[in-house]
Amino acid sequence: MSDKATLLRQADEEFGGLRRAVEGLPEEALRRPWLGTWGVREIAIHISGWHREMIPALQRIERGEAAHPPGAYDDFDAWNARFVERKTGVKTGEVLAELDASHHDFLAAARGVSEAHFATGGAARDLFDGVGPGHYREHAAQIVEWRQKASS
Repeated sequence: MSDKATLLRQADEEFGGLRRAVEGLPEEALRRPWLGTWGVREIAIHISGWHREMIPALQRIERGEAAHPPGAYDDFDAWNARFVERKTGVKTGEVLAELDASHHDFLAAARGVSEAHFATGGAARDLFDGVGPGHYREHAAQIVEWRQKASS
């Protein structure tokens, strides 16, 4: 299996793990802060925000351009806060629907990027993993741990 196919498969598998980690949580639990000032709702917003932000980056990579200008995303905290602020007042069900839609669109954009960009050292590889499978795995583990602590 190619590097690209492997990464795309991992993205779907890890996203499934993220969705299972969230599955069955009532509205109140989804909104309850436990990761600093964030709850599951804000984590979902944050992931969707990075999906949407990196879709054009993948498209630029495919055109042979830099993913983004140097320093554009150096302040992750500011970006994360911006993503969450933009969704103030949005219903949690809509936030989760956007998470699913943005994952779908992020993978579609990745499918449009040449195989070579996903090889070790390729321009899309780390970006894709950081916003996709690695990101999903990180937050799914946090949510599972939080749920386990909350139930004990």
